[in-house]
Amino acid sequence: MLKLIGYRVLLAIPQLLILSLLVFLLTYMVPGSVAAAILGDAAATPEAIAEIEEQLGLNRPIWERLADYYVALFHGDLGTSIISGQAVADMIAARIPATLSLVGGGLLFAILFGVSAGIFAGVRAGQVRDRAVTGFTAVIQSVPEFWVGLILVLVFVIQLGWFPVVAWTPPNQDAGAWLWGLLLPAIALGAGAFALIARQTRTAVADSLASKYVEMLTAAGVSRGRIVWKYALKNAMVPVLAASGLAVGILIGTSLVMERVFSFPGLGSLMLGSALSKDFPVVQGIALTIAIIVIVVNLVIDILYGVINPKARPA
Repeated sequence: MLKLIGYRVLLAIPQLLILSLLVFLLTYMVPGSVAAAILGDAAATPEAIAEIEEQLGLNRPIWERLADYYVALFHGDLGTSIISGQAVADMIAARIPATLSLVGGGLLFAILFGVSAGIFAGVRAGQVRDRAVTGFTAVIQSVPEFWVGLILVLVFVIQLGWFPVVAWTPPNQDAGAWLWGLLLPAIALGAGAFALIARQTRTAVADSLASKYVEMLTAAGVSRGRIVWKYALKNAMVPVLAASGLAVGILIGTSLVMERVFSFPGLGSLMLGSALSKDFPVVQGIALTIAIIVIVVNLVIDILYGVINPKARPA
């Protein structure tokens, strides 16, 4: 197991290096001048733009800026915002709890209800409840998450008034309000992932229960419930873990939009504002942070996959 963890960690290093390089190059390929965005249309004269670029080092060759960028990264420095002058790490630290809460809540909802629905359908494959779950998940997968969020806001926030207009409350201020405000965003964000995990679980459970070893266990007198929960579900968890890893990337990407729907002060609004103002150090820092989160989550999933399936462990 330690070899598996070490292998995955070593594999993550070149991934982060390549990603950071791509993010750096793409941000500097965006048309327009950073200095002009800082000065505004009225004050953006050629002389003023040249002065700002000199102060910020934007007139230096790109390879020098890239070298400085990597040196700072290796020292744990994500840089400083061009617009506000704040440390990028501090700006991300202030926003990341909201994003992690939203993504974590959506993933928890998707796994709990997706696995439950998949088992509910898979143990009776081909019957009415199987068709009902399959049809329902197909509809959910075809509906954009932000549309689900807007409907939930319209019904439960505006019409019924059961939930607050501003969904985000820091957990260190009021844990109860944090959980209550997180409920609707988690359902809206996790809807698509729920459908994906439910369908994967349903197929895996149905295939496991149709296999030869289940027939042997049934002939040996093992109860149906024991077969489902001890044997079939364990074998079904392999594709479920794979679907969960895929869902994490989808949830993070969708959360950047969902934050606007539920007024979450997360990384999405910060990244959008920074991209519009060409505050590239902030954009680069957020992109790198999101990449690290995805890599860490996939590392955990790979470890769990190795625990369930010993054949996946490196020799």
